[in-house]
Amino acid sequence: MQRLYLIIISFSFFMAVPAINNLAYAGIEVRSFEKPEQKALYNQLIYELRCLVCQNENLAASNAELAKDLRDEVYKMIIEKNMQETEIKDFLIQRYGDFVLYKPPVKSSTILLWAGPFILLLLGFIVLFFVLRHTRKQASSTLGSTQRNKMKKLLDTDNHQDKEVK
Repeated sequence: MQRLYLIIISFSFFMAVPAINNLAYAGIEVRSFEKPEQKALYNQLIYELRCLVCQNENLAASNAELAKDLRDEVYKMIIEKNMQETEIKDFLIQRYGDFVLYKPPVKSSTILLWAGPFILLLLGFIVLFFVLRHTRKQASSTLGSTQRNKMKKLLDTDNHQDKEVK
């Protein structure tokens, strides 16, 4: 019986080793930097740059192949080409457009992106104002004297009929 347990445990261990090895290599990138400033620049850039495949993730969070390639490219530009932040961003913007940045610059092509939410909020307040104004007018409208007299006659006739029925 002990041999059976030993065989089961050893079989389980050998089956788990490939899975553990795959987990060890998944998503972990080891980068070495000569200076701490380079590492800080790299980390700053991969958090500021958008993954072009995922669109709502930065390069640091994305597991897409393009994101990995862009992280490699940013790393090479920092280490091998000794480029600064603005040079790297300019290169990527020329290649991929302003969409690669999480915070695109304010310019004529992106003005709707920046002003759009405020315009929609303003339009919402204007619509709300007119709707509330319209409902107030309906609620506060009073009956004219002729309408009031007709209403009173109707109520009086209903009361007389109710008394006669009882």
